[in-house]
Amino acid sequence: MLENKQEWIVEATISDMQEAMEQGLISSEELTQLYLERIKLYDTKLRSILEVNPDAIEIAKSLDIERREHGSRGKLHGIPIVLKDNIDTSDRMHTSAGSLALADSYAAEDSYVAAKLRAAGAVLLGKANMTEWANFMSTTMWAGYSSRGGLVLNPYGPGEIFIGGSSSGSGTAVAANLCAAAIGTETSGSIISPASQTCLVGIKPTVGLVSRRGIIPITYTQDSPGPMTRTVEDAAIILSALTGVDERDEKTLASKEHVNQDYTDYLDANFLKQARIGIPRHYYKELDPDRLEIIEAAIQVMKEQGAVIIDPVDLPSQDTSWKSVVLHYEFKKYLNDYLGKLDPSIPVHSLADVIDFNNKHADKMLKYGQNLLLKCEATSGTLAEQEYQDSIQQNLELAGRQGIDYVLREYRLDAIMFLGDEDCNDLAAQLGYPSITVPGGYAKDGVIAPGGYNTKGPQGITFVGGAFSEPTLFKIAYGYEQATRCRKAPDMDRIC
Repeated sequence: MLENKQEWIVEATISDMQEAMEQGLISSEELTQLYLERIKLYDTKLRSILEVNPDAIEIAKSLDIERREHGSRGKLHGIPIVLKDNIDTSDRMHTSAGSLALADSYAAEDSYVAAKLRAAGAVLLGKANMTEWANFMSTTMWAGYSSRGGLVLNPYGPGEIFIGGSSSGSGTAVAANLCAAAIGTETSGSIISPASQTCLVGIKPTVGLVSRRGIIPITYTQDSPGPMTRTVEDAAIILSALTGVDERDEKTLASKEHVNQDYTDYLDANFLKQARIGIPRHYYKELDPDRLEIIEAAIQVMKEQGAVIIDPVDLPSQDTSWKSVVLHYEFKKYLNDYLGKLDPSIPVHSLADVIDFNNKHADKMLKYGQNLLLKCEATSGTLAEQEYQDSIQQNLELAGRQGIDYVLREYRLDAIMFLGDEDCNDLAAQLGYPSITVPGGYAKDGVIAPGGYNTKGPQGITFVGGAFSEPTLFKIAYGYEQATRCRKAPDMDRIC
């Protein structure tokens, strides 16, 4: 018997939940209710959830009946999951990218991700707060802030410890045990950064492994949804449910040979005995002592587990200062494509409309300005500019042939190892390559970074590989996780 379900739910894994439901010790309805109670208790301060699904309990009840009468659909049957607020759900929840301009927008159909989760039997519990327009509105906007939901706080130090990336609400919700798992989206760092800073596992899959259909975009080239969880196993379970070729997202056609896998098959802790891991020392040189100590400890763990550590490895492009030229051009085109299909009752149907809406409601919308939106609006929206074409080719050259592809081939590596999101996000993002981060430690005395961000708090160890190298990355991440067990739940008593 589960004597205290309120305590049991804290840090419970997806496998724990499935086992308990199969044994009749708890139902999906009870799981869903437990999470709703925790959201009510803690989230007024954390502001990680924009809205809960008003039908969540009824969905859970129907899944309980289905389990009793027909059996389980699989590992996600009855599991409550939160989706980032830029992911369409055709239900009574809104999809707004955190903006009041879309506060009344309901999706006409499920995104590919939402449809896959529903088919797997998941309970879509709610929508997570996020940095407005996926942090592509203003260069001064705080990560986690939206006009619709306010500023998401990190449960490891509310108001004190930074939480990066636009999937900040997804990160806080999972870290604080307000849901079983969450789906975030990343262009460059928006899954890896908040996962690292909330002691979670986060994976940005290879672009094209999971369809982006029905997700409010930044860029066709780099965007990808991915799981944010408390364990590597949970991330593997969720990613397994999301992959598939989608004719309405051409990027997924390249993934045909890489879909329909069960990534839990790759949870092999012994793989580290044969792994070759590269240490890109160049990217560690700006780390403060606390964070440098964490990455050095992680390197030692990998050695003790039998991995071959190549230290250092150098990338010809490692001094490159990455620019967002491709994003500036693609954002206008792909956002206009999305907004143009919305119901006529919605006040914005183009990027120009968004800018105009923000100006008309400046007291609520322009706390941090909108200089990025203005810069993107100045492009043609056709992707015909030569600067755009040149930037695409330059990124492939610098990030690929002089970057990740070079170092993986030159040193015969399985993965490259970074701390958190320190410079690795842009490198992998330019190519659409996968990254996975795993809890690695806690920096007690961080430094104040540019913008006033404090670098103390949870730190993730991040592994980057080549296209569709998720099986290998899962093996490495799982081996590291099992050897360290660094995940620790936040002290929620300080939240109340």
